[in-house]
Amino acid sequence: AVAMAKDALTVRTLVLVVGAVLLLFYMLNSRQPDLEAIVEKNTNEFRVEFSTTKGLMVFAVHRDWAPLGTARLEEMVRSKFFDDGIGFFRCVRNFVVQFGIHGDPEQSKLWREKPIRDDPVKGSNKKGTITFASAGPNTRTTQLFINLGDNSQLDKMGFSPLGQCVAGCHVLDQLYMEYAEMPKQGEIQSEGNKYLKGHFEKLDYITSAKLV
Repeated sequence: AVAMAKDALTVRTLVLVVGAVLLLFYMLNSRQPDLEAIVEKNTNEFRVEFSTTKGLMVFAVHRDWAPLGTARLEEMVRSKFFDDGIGFFRCVRNFVVQFGIHGDPEQSKLWREKPIRDDPVKGSNKKGTITFASAGPNTRTTQLFINLGDNSQLDKMGFSPLGQCVAGCHVLDQLYMEYAEMPKQGEIQSEGNKYLKGHFEKLDYITSAKLV
């Protein structure tokens, strides 16, 4: 009788252990997805909406294309760099529109003192892509350009695209182009928007930017 009781106890214990293991397996496999894993999975791309004097444009920005460049662009957007009015000071048909010199000379100077290193070129400067301008190796600060045509020849020159226009791309065709390369970058940096508005009254501007 004692042996039978022990055997019954052993069976009940085994059933409880198996049940506990099955319950644990169910809980592990039916739990909600880990939020951090979801965030990490989806941080490769973010979108930036630029409000301009000719309408809205949205760019899909890919961190894996240019990690340092995309981080700088995100920093600029979050710090409201574009909200003071940033002029499209260089507009060359079928080539590029360039912008990114701050309208306040003091702000412009501060950003010029924070260059970032180059990123390896992974994307290509196709029509509609956005890329940082530079004055040589490791000199990128805040100036960007948008390709108005296939400028893949720039790839070999080290210009690493960040992303591409995905909405409102028609705005690029509506920007005022007649000034071409007339505005002088040195004058913009020293006088800001006062120089642009005093000499190029039809110039278009970015009026704000936000992450969307």
